[in-house]
Amino acid sequence: MSLHHVEAVMGTTVSIDIVDSHDRSLIDELVAWFHEVDAVFSPYKECSPISRLGRGELAPTDAGISDDIREVLQRCSELAEDTQGVFDVWSLPSPNGTRFDPCGYVKGWSVQRAARLLHACGLADFCLNAGGDVMLGGRDHGDKPWRVGIRHPADPMGLAMVVQGTGPLAVATSGTYERGAHIVDPRHGQPITELASATVIGPDLADADAFATTLYVMGTEGLYWLAGHPGYCGAVITSDGQLIATEEFNTYRVS
Repeated sequence: MSLHHVEAVMGTTVSIDIVDSHDRSLIDELVAWFHEVDAVFSPYKECSPISRLGRGELAPTDAGISDDIREVLQRCSELAEDTQGVFDVWSLPSPNGTRFDPCGYVKGWSVQRAARLLHACGLADFCLNAGGDVMLGGRDHGDKPWRVGIRHPADPMGLAMVVQGTGPLAVATSGTYERGAHIVDPRHGQPITELASATVIGPDLADADAFATTLYVMGTEGLYWLAGHPGYCGAVITSDGQLIATEEFNTYRVS
């Protein structure tokens, strides 16, 4: 028996598929976790700790800041340095009117944490999908590798490619086909439109999500930057429909 659940949360749709389990309490625990993340980290909620941090009502060093927030802020700081400011959550226009929006890291981080929860419960085979950012554990039904379709930027009903693999494996895609030109280069505050989409595959969805955003902002040159991060590989689709992928990424492609 397997478990399947779809939840509208964090401004997206999260789907949970667990192979060979009938314990519905696992679903309840994951759903509660995602709603907790939404309450704490949403820049759309005026009273969330993240909105209060952005407005300067809280400081990262305040006693009331949770360990989860500290963990996210620490990693985001490391990513800002690693990307030389291309991924800088403190320099982005936020829905709450501030310049602080960590959503580009938090979504992947929350799903990665959910995967750890499942592992801690002894579950190896699952698929967690948060708006196209996917964390895979083990294998699909029938002991088959998981397959993940990457949407075609110009066709909401079409696929640009399909990748497959066994977990732990993260697949994250950044693009403008759903929300328009919303990805901003923090270095100059302007939306980026050179690429149609950027996809990153790696072992950790938190970093893969951030790396996909970074790759999108950097453009095709970002593939060289990504090559300096062992275990991660990527592909981009240009605005004129050209697909450019690293050699390692192509080992995951089935179409």
